[in-house]
Amino acid sequence: MKKFILCAICAICGFTTASAQAPKFGHVNSQEIIQAMPEYNAARTEIEKLAEQYQADLKQMQDELEKKAQAFEKEQASLPENIKQRRNQELNDLYQRILQTGQDNDQALQKAQAEKMQAITTKVLDAIKSIGQEGGYVYIMEMSAGIPYISTTLSTDLTAQVKAKLGLK
Repeated sequence: MKKFILCAICAICGFTTASAQAPKFGHVNSQEIIQAMPEYNAARTEIEKLAEQYQADLKQMQDELEKKAQAFEKEQASLPENIKQRRNQELNDLYQRILQTGQDNDQALQKAQAEKMQAITTKVLDAIKSIGQEGGYVYIMEMSAGIPYISTTLSTDLTAQVKAKLGLK
């Protein structure tokens, strides 16, 4: 009787193990997904316009510095020493302001880009999580993350499914 119960338990365990699904793994190329999103193109256009505006502002400041420097150079010989020093200081101050504005513009541009990309990235990650939960995937890896090898026979490419979930072509 003990042998029969032991055999029954082993058989039940064997059926349970055999009927359990093998873990499912997937992979996506989120760069491909992001670049197909209209939000990405709109964000990129906005960032480019902002960069052009910052560049135009810097160019205007540089032109002003150049004009003042040329005017100072022409009349430098006829100016008293204290006015030369004051104008030289004004030119240095303007130059420093140009440098600071350039740095501030770079930081503002990076911040704007990060903010715009955060919303896009969150949307893609939510779609990936949804596909993973719906499909019962254990792990979904990022193809563009520099992973040296992902087996395409043991892992399913979910890029197209994520694009479909986001309504992309």
